[in-house]
Amino acid sequence: MSRTVKNVVLAYSGGLDTSVILTWIKETYGAEVIAFTADVGQGEEVAEAERKALATGASAAYAVDLQAEFVREYVFPVLRSGALYEGYYLLGTSMARPLIAKHMIAIAERDGADAIAHGATGKGNDQVRFELSAYALKPDVQVIAPWREWDLKGRDDCLAYAREHGIEIAGSGDAKPFSMDANLFHISYEGGVLEDPWVVPPDDMWRWTTDPKDAPDEPLLVEIEYEHGDPVAIDGERLDPVALMRRANELGAAHGVGRVDLLENRFVGMKSRGCYETPGGTLLFHAHKAVEQITLDRQALQLRDQMVPRYAQAVYDGFWFAPEREAMQAFMDEVQRPVTGTARLRLYKGSVSVVGRKAPHGLYRHDVVTFEEDDVYDQGDADGFIKLNALRLRIARQAADDRARDGKA
Repeated sequence: MSRTVKNVVLAYSGGLDTSVILTWIKETYGAEVIAFTADVGQGEEVAEAERKALATGASAAYAVDLQAEFVREYVFPVLRSGALYEGYYLLGTSMARPLIAKHMIAIAERDGADAIAHGATGKGNDQVRFELSAYALKPDVQVIAPWREWDLKGRDDCLAYAREHGIEIAGSGDAKPFSMDANLFHISYEGGVLEDPWVVPPDDMWRWTTDPKDAPDEPLLVEIEYEHGDPVAIDGERLDPVALMRRANELGAAHGVGRVDLLENRFVGMKSRGCYETPGGTLLFHAHKAVEQITLDRQALQLRDQMVPRYAQAVYDGFWFAPEREAMQAFMDEVQRPVTGTARLRLYKGSVSVVGRKAPHGLYRHDVVTFEEDDVYDQGDADGFIKLNALRLRIARQAADDRARDGKA
């Protein structure tokens, strides 16, 4: 290797790939490895990762609880924007990567590391997300991406390498038939049988949500309260962001809400299939739109919605710390200032329906919209309004008729 590094911060999950990477970096670069595990709500493997990293040869290992920061500074801003990637994906993995990269850079600067490393492959989006974020925060950082450097071709090669180097693999969850990413917002599944886009995802793949056909036979009504675009309470109980996210997940998952099967366009140029479980996020997305309906001016909402695809693309592609994403976020947050109110949802066997919304200072006026007699709206005013809006249409029709007559003359 031409690069000289002495100390590397590795994004470490405790799984097969990153355990092999830890040893491979030490062997290939002769560098010490600091293992960093970001707890973004992925579950029980976080506690085990720190022990396993040290056992595998890390010079230091950190497992840091980032759940509150993840929800407050990443999940909620994306939800405020109303972003969906390609109409389906709520960006659960996309918005976690810049947070992880941010803390990797912080550890590298604090501990004097020369480089950072990750286990993302050369075909995926995550390599881009990690590295764009890292370069935005520390322009001179060195990045080690083993899947772009070594001669290991896949899982079998990694298993052989692990056996040769005495790397612990038992009990690490490496028998999973899919590539998975889990956090407090979602679980994603890729690879395996999903690489055939015609194959129905197996029932036992889904780890979080109840199969909709097995969900309760009675629908559930849920009320979610918002202040300035952020959810603050469920069914009248105010909760901190992490507790609120967990409660929304429990409700959505129990009723089979939040499953998505998407053939998406990766930033690197290929199409890939991803299946996602986002139970709580799906509830919060629909409830947020319901409160927006009653609180936002039409033109402001339309302008925001025109920006949503650009915003979603920026987050998906890894440009979280780019000036365009930050500028769009500032605009969207300004739009969200009046979004205070409550949405009522009905959950039933995988579906979410908005069945009510209210706001203390909403724009809906019953006395204006009613079909009954009122004193605030002169229906005769609509005549001039319609004629003015029809003027260009009438002129265009007349011009077309004149051209047709001239052509026949």
